[in-house]
Amino acid sequence: MIIKILGSGCKNCQRLAANVKEAVSELGIDAQVVKVESIQEIMNHNIMRTPALVIDEVVKTAGVIPSVDEIKKLIQG
Repeated sequence: MIIKILGSGCKNCQRLAANVKEAVSELGIDAQVVKVESIQEIMNHNIMRTPALVIDEVVKTAGVIPSVDEIKKLIQG
């Protein structure tokens, strides 16, 4: 599983990254967490607001910071 955090590296992006890492740890799954700061790659996902959460190339959230529990639900499908 590849989980991407799309954003410029702002505080909200950092909070989302921390929440994702905690959710992955709590679930005990093998997932690669990648921070994407390239404007071109962010634009390739057709999002208008950051931070965004992408799981296996599917945009799950944009412009919000989901809680650890919300992220766990998104990961589990």
